[in-house]
Order: sequence, then structure tokens, then C-alpha cells
Amino acid sequence: MPLILVMLLVCPFLATAQTFTFNSTCVNDSVYFAIKNTTGIDSVKWHFGDPGSAGKDSSASIKKAYHIYTSTGTYTVTLTTWTNGVSQTVSQPITIVTPVVYDFGPQDVTLCEGGSMLIQGPVIPGVNYLWQDSSTQSSILADTSDTYKLKIDGCLIKDSVNVFFTPIPKIDLGPDLVLCTNENIQLDATAQNCTYLWNTGNTEPVQDVRTSGTYSVTVYPEGCPSMFYSKTVTFTGPEYPFSLGPDTLLCPGESVTLAPKIPEATAWLWSTGSTAPSVTVNTEGDVWALVEINHTCSVVDTIFVNYNRLRKINLGNDTTLCQGNFLVLTADFGNGTYTWQDNSDQATYYVTKPGNYYVHAQIGRCESFDTIHVSYVDTLRANLGMDTILCRGTPYTLYPRGAGGNFKWQDSTSVPVFTVTKPGVYSVSGYNECGKTVDSVVVRYTECSCTVFFPNAFTPNGDGRNDYFRPVYRCPLAIFQMSIYNRWGERMFYTTDPQVGWRGTYRGEPVAMGTYVYVVDYVDKDTQQAVHVSGAVTVVY
Repeated sequence: MPLILVMLLVCPFLATAQTFTFNSTCVNDSVYFAIKNTTGIDSVKWHFGDPGSAGKDSSASIKKAYHIYTSTGTYTVTLTTWTNGVSQTVSQPITIVTPVVYDFGPQDVTLCEGGSMLIQGPVIPGVNYLWQDSSTQSSILADTSDTYKLKIDGCLIKDSVNVFFTPIPKIDLGPDLVLCTNENIQLDATAQNCTYLWNTGNTEPVQDVRTSGTYSVTVYPEGCPSMFYSKTVTFTGPEYPFSLGPDTLLCPGESVTLAPKIPEATAWLWSTGSTAPSVTVNTEGDVWALVEINHTCSVVDTIFVNYNRLRKINLGNDTTLCQGNFLVLTADFGNGTYTWQDNSDQATYYVTKPGNYYVHAQIGRCESFDTIHVSYVDTLRANLGMDTILCRGTPYTLYPRGAGGNFKWQDSTSVPVFTVTKPGVYSVSGYNECGKTVDSVVVRYTECSCTVFFPNAFTPNGDGRNDYFRPVYRCPLAIFQMSIYNRWGERMFYTTDPQVGWRGTYRGEPVAMGTYVYVVDYVDKDTQQAVHVSGAVTVVY
């Protein structure tokens, strides 16, 4: 029964993996074959069934194989796959045909927005049609911008049609105007994909107006019916000087209030749609005002409001990097001046060490600044030491060296040190922004004939009492080694003689009062048993 279950699970998977497709059926074209699902397949062998290839009709490509058939006809393509040493074979016919030569007409066609056209392919009885959108009729309704292509019996017709659409123009020349003498305006009929003809003979999208008259324009959107617009402009009354001032350059976030003082003004119209005597502008672009003077005629002026290229600088959020990496801070917003915290003046700054980084940028009277704090952490390398054998009843202290500040012991606790009192496997895992670290140690216990004692404190003050730290033992020792470490893992003392004790100094200077770690390895000379001992000793003054 278990064997039958395995076969039911495996066989459908292999059958699915062997299904393959091909991209073309054209003679003298590269026909690419692809397996639909290659999961689990170790190797393949293709045979394209083409006698005309003189025996060179095979391929070992898993992802994509190809073959060029030089004669029309139906060929049998065979695919053999191997999965975990088990082979399976599947065959599939392919009919190679001669490409149909057909002319769809103009290659580029432009229609009006909302329109459509019927693209007719060749009418051939018994063939299969496939358009680029997967429709399967001999014709297709083109109602979206696209390149329309057709395959017949899997063979692509070389001709195609590119269909474009022109948006219906939205042009407004505005109402008729009565302007004061020597005023001038510009009528704008600009729209996408159009040509123009004004009654003045002008063929540009804009028309300057300086004399009284009716100005009309016929707009010809490509693919759409023509459109007609007109506007009457009359010049009368006295000349009246009016200006909104010079074009304005603003800093990011700023705005400008335009409030020209015109005592004779009887009506206002701004490009924003406002009819108030003043307007506040906070966007880039042309701003115009049409002002009626004494109910007689109007004056008009336009200014351009521009914004400085300098945007608000953003160096990003405070971040932490791994040792050896660097960060590129960018404040490049144009031809301005830049000042960093160290007075360097480039537009970019390379961070390679921790600290606070600041930049002040200025273009003209516009300025921006930002600050970021960058921290560094080291890659973790947890180390609990070597596997060890202890005398029964001897406690063993494990320190999470190299595990960083976020760590857990094998029992999910996070105590600063872990005291071992029974045999087993002990581990510590730590993590930070740079990754994760894990280490383990095996601790075994045995009966020892020789017991070595280590004091837990001593007072190296030179008074002749308890000035040395060394083992107390009553049996012969061999191959003795003792190392003393501070809390950062730096070795403070080393000896191979059990009679030589540590005097509480490092490089000739007394160490600070505190706790230090000792690691001792020795061999019981009588039993030749190796013993490893570690613990903590406190220096007291």
C-alpha cells in the first residue's frame, strides 16, 4: 500500500513537468520549445523529428531549446526527462507551414478618441487565427492604442498595424474682450496632435492680437473632425499703464501675493479664477490678471512664477550599519553651495564611521538642511570555548563572548553568565543588524582522584596576605595552563606553572577592582586524565 501511494503522488508530477510549448510554426524560422514546469528535472533530451537535419536534430537544453525547420510538414517532437534517475518520454506533433504574406494597409493609423476601426486579416478556410490579444477571429476591432499582429496556424504575418488615438481637444479662447489702447494679448489654441489655421493665415497654435477684430481658428486634430473657435477683441479708450511686476523665483514652500494698486479698477479676473483685487500663488506657472478700468476697457499682464530647484533636503532616517560597510549621503539639488559638519563642500558625503552628519545647502537666497545619526555594529561571533570534561561537583561558568547584547541561552534565558552543574549540550545564540550567531559546547563530568581548588577572591595590595591568585592542590599536576581574562575577553595573565600566581597586574600596572575570568587546563599526573576548569575571581583592594 505505501508503494502505491508514492506512485500516485509522483506520476502526475512527472507528466505535468513534461508538457511543452513552442512559439512558432514558420518554416525557416527559429522555433523555440519550452517545458512548462521544470521543477525536479535533472536533465533532458529533445528530438525534433526532422530527417532533413542530417541527424543534428537534438538538444539537451532544459530551459529553452530551438530548431529551424527548412521544409513544411508535420514533425513529431519527442522530449525525454530524467528526475532522480527516472526517465519519462512524451511526444507532440508540430505542423510547419509557410508564412502567409498579407498587407493590412497603412502601418500607422490615428483615430479620434472614442473611435475604432476593423482590421481584417486574410480569409483562409480551415486555418487558426491568433491576434496579439488572444482573439481568434479573422478580423479584430481596434479600439485601444496597440500594435495589432496576427498569427495564422502559429506563424506570424510580418505586416502589422500600429493604432494611435488623438484626445478630443479642449480649447477655450475665452469671451470677447474690450481692451484699452496699446494693450495686447495672445490667443492660445494649443492641443495634442493638431494642426491649425487662423483667419490671419497663421498656422501656429497661438495668435498675437494687437488690433481690433474677430480672430478665428480652425483646429484639425489628426483622426478627428475639424473644430472651429473665434473671439472678438476691441481696442478702445485711453492707454493705461499696468504691470504685475517681474517674474518671480520662490524657494520651496514659499508663496507670493500679487496685489497691484489700481484705484481706477472696477473689476478683476485672475488666471486662478479669482475676482478679488489680490491673489496668493503657491504653484509654478504663468499668472495673469485682466483688470477693467473705469467700466471702459481692460488691461492685462502676465508673470511667470518659478520655484528654485533646491527642494527640502532629506538625508533619511537614523540608521545602523555593519562594520566594513559605508553610506552615501546625497544633497545634490543643483548648482549651489553645500557645507557638511566637517566643513567639506561636496554635494555627496561618504560615511565610514559612526557619528552625527549634517549638511546645509543654499542656492541663491534659498536654503535647506538636515541631520542623520549613523551607528555601527560588528558582526557577531559567539564563542563558548571547547568541549570540556570536569570533575563531578565542579560548577562551570559559560560567558556569552561575541554574542552581542541580544542573546539567549539554550533554555531561552538571557542571564549574563550561565552556570553549568550537570552534563549536557549548552548553546548561546545572538543577533543584531548584521546577522545571527550560534555556538554550543558539550560539558561532561567524571570522578576525579585529584581535586584542585581556586579561590573566588584575593587582595593584591602587597600586605603579604592573599596577594596571589593560584590553584590549591594536593596531587601532582602535568601540562598545566592558566589564563586570566577581563570582561572584554582581553588576556591579562598566562602561566604554565601552577606555582606561579597572578599578582593582579597587567603590563606592570595594578588592574582595577572587579571580577575577572580564569580558564585552567591541566592533566592529573596519576590518572593522566585531562581536566578543564573555568570560573571567576574578584580583585579586592
